[in-house]
Amino acid sequence: MSFLKSLRTVEPSQTLLINEQSRLAQSKGEKIYKLGFGQSPFRPVDRVIQALKDNAHEHGYIPVQGLPALREAATKFHNEMQGLNLKPENCLVGTGSKILLYAAMAAFKEADVLIPSPAWVSYEPQAHLLGHNVVRVESSFDNRWRVEPDALDAACVKCRDGKQKIMILNYPGNPEGLTYTKEQLKALAAVMKKHKILVLADEIYAFLTHDATFESLATYYPEGTIITSGLSKWSGAGGWRIGLAFLPEGMEDLKTVLLGIASETYSCANAPEQNAAVVAYKNDEVTQKYLANQRAILKILAAKSHTALTAAGIKVHEAEGGFYFYVDFTPFKEKFNAQGINTSEKLCLEILKNTGVALLHSAVFGIPAEYLSARLAYVDFDGTKALKAAEKEEINDEFVEKYCAYTLEGIRGLADWMKNVDSLSNAA
Repeated sequence: MSFLKSLRTVEPSQTLLINEQSRLAQSKGEKIYKLGFGQSPFRPVDRVIQALKDNAHEHGYIPVQGLPALREAATKFHNEMQGLNLKPENCLVGTGSKILLYAAMAAFKEADVLIPSPAWVSYEPQAHLLGHNVVRVESSFDNRWRVEPDALDAACVKCRDGKQKIMILNYPGNPEGLTYTKEQLKALAAVMKKHKILVLADEIYAFLTHDATFESLATYYPEGTIITSGLSKWSGAGGWRIGLAFLPEGMEDLKTVLLGIASETYSCANAPEQNAAVVAYKNDEVTQKYLANQRAILKILAAKSHTALTAAGIKVHEAEGGFYFYVDFTPFKEKFNAQGINTSEKLCLEILKNTGVALLHSAVFGIPAEYLSARLAYVDFDGTKALKAAEKEEINDEFVEKYCAYTLEGIRGLADWMKNVDSLSNAA
């Protein structure tokens, strides 16, 4: 029986695909630097792992909205860390923030979804799955890949009359690792208010802002901002699938719809992980030290990586949070084009073949395929070992050279190869 004519056109997530491709190459004995998949190198705090073990017997259904103790703990944590005034009754727990973003868009019959370029790979496919219209908000290397008020205003003009406008804004950003200043957020908030945009503020990397300062959009646009977050990035628990959504006051109708969607799809996030997450959201010295050590390691590693990449002539901005660079190879465009390498996907394949470095090409982030660029995730090191060492050793240049050596080796290898692009063999 063939369903081909009736099936949706949905490709696998490119982030998961690059991870599987890297694993396959490694299984064949190839030396691969897995810099294409954005998984935290760190694992949860030991006491959180123990809490998961201690709650393995919890097998019953939990309220659709989430474990009350978790909603209380997570709300308190975010309020203390970000200076917000969120309410636990407006917090929803889901099986990762990814499904909560999807549910928020699914709550609307028709919408225009504003997505920055570049942006995380799953936003646009999710919107298309729901039949929404996607409007891209353009940016560039020269404006640090930031959404600017004029660009957002222009994108809103392209939206359809009478349709709900939804914008997804993620920072520190995936794929570029950059954030926004207070002034930039205030200016964007003014445009959002003008156009009555519902903003899904994907703040999953907020607590990994390298200098420990993070301003939520909800500070300046509280009435129209839904914050999503979770344990995947700052707590190193991507596989646990615990996500959060914080709704603004006065959105009871939307909350009812979201709970309806949740009850008809995933029912609830699983019980053992929700109980363990209560411990993860303890805002005490243990958690703060855990976060501080992650940020210190990532900040130094990012600086060293940036030095190597820019020395090779690659365009890239200094990272401000998370663990990504959006690397721009356009200074080498003519040389690559002469070798038949005229798309970012072809370039990433050539880089993988010649250096073993796996990157994720630009087209999946909403950037034209011919714009030679890619996301680099500086995460291929043993984060557990590094955090253990940080209990006794100072986190400095020498520390990062020692415990993040494999990642630096891959990045420096890529940089060395780029310095010799004239000697490229013809692309296959």
